This record gives sequence, structure tokens and C-alpha cells, in this order.
Amino acid sequence: MKHPDKWRETIDPFSLPYRSFHPIEILGYPHAGNDVFHARGIYEGKEVRAYIKVARQKGAAIENEVSVLSQLHSPIYPKVIDCGFARTPFSVTLELPGERLSVIVGENEMLESLSFMEEYGATLATLHQLRVSAEPVKDRKFFHAPPDELLKTLDLEECKGFFANPPKNAVQCFCHGDFHYANILWDRRHISGILDFELSGIGNRDFDVAWAMFRRPGQKFMKTEAEQAAFLKGYQQVAPCDRNAIRYYMAQCYVYFLQFSGDDTEYCDYIRSWLKER
Repeated sequence: MKHPDKWRETIDPFSLPYRSFHPIEILGYPHAGNDVFHARGIYEGKEVRAYIKVARQKGAAIENEVSVLSQLHSPIYPKVIDCGFARTPFSVTLELPGERLSVIVGENEMLESLSFMEEYGATLATLHQLRVSAEPVKDRKFFHAPPDELLKTLDLEECKGFFANPPKNAVQCFCHGDFHYANILWDRRHISGILDFELSGIGNRDFDVAWAMFRRPGQKFMKTEAEQAAFLKGYQQVAPCDRNAIRYYMAQCYVYFLQFSGDDTEYCDYIRSWLKER
């Protein structure tokens, strides 16, 4: 996967206290909240390609990610080959094959994404079945109904009644926490990698599904009822979920994203239309 050249000042990745990985060259600088480097280096006497992740922001949970990944034993999960937490937390994981779905389907003019949706949903359901020792997920504003003041600011006061009745009896399970297209790799039309487990932990199953399903700015897929239905069909082939709760949480996420997407007229219009229809 190709990544951009250096786009901001970062920590020097060659200065980290590695124990088993020796970096040789930095190949790219993926966009991320933390400092992430695509690197070429030596591990166990062989040249490998890997990703170095270094805590940059307050609340970075690299140690949590390493703990979770140490319990996952499948080729689709990143393998941690080095890490350190004494000063600046960092981890090194082997590169996984594949591309993001956004690259594969491009403009998605013929709804090419539809053939990927069932496996997409089924894979999340399989992840939700994992028995992982983990802490509860950290609280985020997206977990909560948007306050009335925000709805008023966004001219969405008609949604107050909808958000006044949140789902009850949320099902708790192991959740990825950030299972959306930018963290999923595909190779030969199958999922080949699930990335970024920093936000993972025990949490609300149906919110985790909603977080995977709602459309992000610039995203050319997951825009239609057919795609969403196929995703849920795949999920429910593996495990149950509450479709009404998922729609509620999707609406919740859309309101928050509307708050900081004002420059993207097409996306904002999509959100308002989606909310109105529901």
C-alpha cells in the first residue's frame, strides 16, 4: 500500500529503543492521529516491511492495542514484533497484504462495493464472538445522544424526540472500536487485514456495528440501503444484532459528523436526507 511523504513533524523513528526490530528505511507516513511510519527493516535476520506506531496524542492507547493483539491468532490481525512503553509508547507490527475498499471500488459508479458487503459484516460479527481479556472501551462523545443545544445549532430540533428514546439493554461484547473502511484491508476480494485496535475493548455491540456502517466524508460506498442490508445480512449469518438500535446509533454518529463537515455540501445534504427519511 502506498503512503504519502512526510506531511508533518514527527518523532525520529530511528531513535526508539527497539529490541527485536531494526529499521532501515522509512517508506511512507500514513495519515493518523499518532505518528505512524511504513518502514523497511530487519526482524529475526530477515528483511521485512512493518508499521511503527508512536504515541503522539493524549489518550493514545498503544499498550491496550498490543495487549489485545497478543491474544488474537489469525493472519488477518497484525503481528506485534516489537514494542516499548517506558517513555514514549510505541509498537511495530508486520505489514499485512491488501488495499482499502475505497481504493478498490474507486467512484463505485456501478455499485461494485455491493459484492464485498456480506463478508464485511460477517467479519465484524466473527470478531464480536472473540473471547478476549480486555478493559471496557473508553467513553467517547459518539456514545451519547447529541445534546439539545447541538440539535438546535444544526437546525435538527425535530430529532429531539427520536434521540429521547435510546436503545435499552445494550449487548456487551468484545468490540473493535474503530471498524471502518480505512482500517480494513482486502486482497483478492476477501478481507486480509484488520488494523488499529487502540480503541478496542468490551463495549456496546450494536454501536460497534453502527460505527462500521455509517458513511464518512468522501466515502463512495455504504451510501445505499442495498449496501447496508447486505452488510447486516452478512453480520446476521454469524450473530444476532438489533437493527433498530444500529439505526439509532448511526443517526447519533451522523449528527456529530455533521457538526464538523460543513464544508462538504454533498455529505451534509446526504446526512440531512438520511436523518429525515428515518
